[in-house]
Amino acid sequence: MKPIITAKDLCLWYGSAQALDHITLDIPENSITALIGPSGCGKSTFLKTLNRMNDLVEGVKITGTVTYAGKDVFATDVNQLRKEVGMVFQKPNPFPMSIYDNVAYGPRTHGITAKKDLDQIVEQALRDAAIWDEVKDRLKKNALGLSGGQQQRLCIARALAVAPKVLLMDEPTSALDPISTSRIEELVTQLKDRYTIIMVTHNMQQAVRVSDYTAFFLLGELVEFGATESLFSQPVDRRTEDYITGRFG
Repeated sequence: MKPIITAKDLCLWYGSAQALDHITLDIPENSITALIGPSGCGKSTFLKTLNRMNDLVEGVKITGTVTYAGKDVFATDVNQLRKEVGMVFQKPNPFPMSIYDNVAYGPRTHGITAKKDLDQIVEQALRDAAIWDEVKDRLKKNALGLSGGQQQRLCIARALAVAPKVLLMDEPTSALDPISTSRIEELVTQLKDRYTIIMVTHNMQQAVRVSDYTAFFLLGELVEFGATESLFSQPVDRRTEDYITGRFG
């Protein structure tokens, strides 16, 4: 499959501590790629490098290259990059404003102000995030009144409202109950026809359920990458096998 994001010899340091060690990886378009590995192994750091969230951290040094759609992400306007490469965080983080304004926030910052256009974008994003039917009669209500699972789907709608090509998800279900988790998993599977999704998960069953490809990180290194089914049934590297069978991690 055609890669949409390519990392080559990517290294990253927080001060003197190296968090990523020569990562080379192609992320295929219109697919779900899971990033797995024990805590502190570099998977979230790698994810945040793809839309330059690490720019916000003091003392970060990065070498190597990351390209998105053939363009160097470090030489791309960061606002444009984050419009095309959206992010959903571990804990739902709706803004303290109405459900409608949460979703309209991104399009407004990109210059869309006509109410008719915003209405259409908000409805479509909420539909795409499988939450429209639950909130359509309370769009003016504060988003903080939603349940945790609803808040996370609202955050997905907010990310989709600016029409990204790629959606980065940093453990999007770790703070949710099993029912909300399964709804998000279902939603993610439906979205991959139109978006490329890269998801950090601690839950290996989740990686097996939803992803097409899996990358296994360990101590800042990419140990193995491949089709999810193959990686879990016939891992090439002994460390991958030890991790997925629960010998460590």
